[in-house]
Amino acid sequence: MRNNWAILPLSTLLLLSHILGSAEAIWPFPSKRVKGNAFENAGSLGLDVNGRPLAYGDFNGGQFVDIVMLASDQQTIEIYQWDHDGFKFSKSTQLHHDSPVHNVIPGDYDHDGRLDLLVMNQDTGRGRTALSIYLGSPNGVFEPTRITPPPATLAQPIPLDSGGNMLVDLLGVPYEASSTLKLWKNQINGSTVPAELFELVDAPLSGGIPCIPDNPHSNALVDLDGDCIADLFLLCQPETMFGPQSFQFWINNKTSGFKISASGDLPRNIGQITFADMDRDGTMDMVYPTCSSIDRDTGVGSDCFINIVFNRQKPLCVGDASPPSCRAPDDLCSSDPYFFFNFESSDPEEFMRVPLSPVISTRKKSGLLMYDTSFSPPIPLPLRLGDADLDGFPDILLIATGEPHGGILGIGQKEDHTPKLLLSVPCGPGLPGCAAKGKGGNKRSFHVSSGSEVLDSITDASGVSFFDLDEDGTLDILIQRTGDQGSGRVEFVENNFFHDAFFLKAITLNGACSNGFCKSVNGSVNTNPFGVSYTGATYKYTVFDTVGKRSAAQAAQTPQTAYQSLLTPYAFIGLGRTNNYVEKFYVGATLHTEEHYTYLEGVIPNSKVAIWPPNVRDGQIQGDWKRELYLRPGQWIPLVTLTVVLATGLMAIIVLVLHLNEKREDKLERQRASHIINFDAL
Repeated sequence: MRNNWAILPLSTLLLLSHILGSAEAIWPFPSKRVKGNAFENAGSLGLDVNGRPLAYGDFNGGQFVDIVMLASDQQTIEIYQWDHDGFKFSKSTQLHHDSPVHNVIPGDYDHDGRLDLLVMNQDTGRGRTALSIYLGSPNGVFEPTRITPPPATLAQPIPLDSGGNMLVDLLGVPYEASSTLKLWKNQINGSTVPAELFELVDAPLSGGIPCIPDNPHSNALVDLDGDCIADLFLLCQPETMFGPQSFQFWINNKTSGFKISASGDLPRNIGQITFADMDRDGTMDMVYPTCSSIDRDTGVGSDCFINIVFNRQKPLCVGDASPPSCRAPDDLCSSDPYFFFNFESSDPEEFMRVPLSPVISTRKKSGLLMYDTSFSPPIPLPLRLGDADLDGFPDILLIATGEPHGGILGIGQKEDHTPKLLLSVPCGPGLPGCAAKGKGGNKRSFHVSSGSEVLDSITDASGVSFFDLDEDGTLDILIQRTGDQGSGRVEFVENNFFHDAFFLKAITLNGACSNGFCKSVNGSVNTNPFGVSYTGATYKYTVFDTVGKRSAAQAAQTPQTAYQSLLTPYAFIGLGRTNNYVEKFYVGATLHTEEHYTYLEGVIPNSKVAIWPPNVRDGQIQGDWKRELYLRPGQWIPLVTLTVVLATGLMAIIVLVLHLNEKREDKLERQRASHIINFDAL
């Protein structure tokens, strides 16, 4: 469906902003809070507690991401909401769970437009994961009673929409049927919340034998075949005690359920698998670390590599040189049933390995923190993917380990655990993982970001994630610390680099309250449903760079939720350098309709797009796709306003001067004409 925007030359706005940049020293606008062109230590920003971040979510619909914290007792869950004016987090509410909490997944489980909490705690003595759901209330707290779905095994279940009705189901292995993959099917019908919110049914998987998810696992909902609807990735436990882990791809066939597409074994000592469009070709690639060995006591891997398995699909049509089978820019959401991942290819266009030691350290000994063993049970740490420099290619955030800067470890001294941001760069001579002459098509390597002295000063990191502070359009960094350096447990590092590139944020809601506001039971309170994003939304777009070359890219919305994945409820997309609007922006949902996606044209960069899919009731689609575009007010707004006013005034003065000159010349010309003697008349 088309959504026509009023298109203005983007270069005009950029030029006006650039012209006024020199006026900042003259005009008394408030100065920037942080002025350095580097990473800046922002401190705890109100999270000065001995706790641990569990999840992100927008609990009050304010379009600022809040944080779910777990207190040191591991049973108290605290919600900290972002205070834009105070530039810090403030504690809003808390709830006390009756047993140690190991994971929290925010979501709208009763489909009322308010964010609820699914709490998981592992009863290791009984070998199971207990599930509890706390329903959200309009006043920002949670209902006193909780819903307790049937427990699962230690492998944490994941949320998904299996029925195409935008309701949150769960997929996992029930404790009472520990050898069968099952679905906790959501029983919501209308506005009534049944006593048993979930019913255990067979998983909608056909064409193969579903595996038993490993513990921990990297199960994900992500578009694998390019049709803009989320498919299912399963990480399976070994069939024998010393056997390898395996994987399964299940393609979403809507009402026909998921059908198996591929399966295979994975390398030993593999870390968590994550997904992102690493080569900016419009497909979701697989990224994971591997190490020669992993110390289970410290969680540190040695001799590690970053592995990228590229998703090979039909490429984007770019002109006469396009291959016979390609995707047209107006047909990005067409399925490619012949997609494949080649885990053993020697072709750098299909599989690449980047040795980590030459990238992260010049010291003799370096490693990668694969598990946070300061938490019980240990938390697997994935490679965090996000576009920190907005060039359109995801970067990697990780924790490097190594000898202290002083040299050999002393008695009682621990290895440094230091956050590292690895920026994606084109292959070139001497870069790790690249060919001798730097060739390899779209192949890319990584190098440690410059200006990261504040990251290098931290030696007790136990977890990292990307987080956009104050929603200003730059990916900042949240660092979980052990406190061994005598500092707080949570620290933010603000990304204050100037990047001459653009970003786009996108959030797809779950179809609840499609009119924009949700009413309470008595109808007295209206709430904004912006917090209720869901797992499974897919985004594809095409954009032109500064030389007019079209490229396509893809992103997913919270594709993974297990084991404290710490993903934001929206997709953050780097657009790179462009002097134009986003040409086409496709949004895919998990609806079981003929057209499960919509698209927008001419989306303005540096903005946020909110998408309301149609509501589904009793299997019937109600309403239509809705979308809203938000430009966040910032310090550049008054500058641009002043630029427009000054430019308009200057143009008005020029026009007035030219008009007066023209008027004076006309008067003089008439006077000269009146004094001409017509000699022919004499």
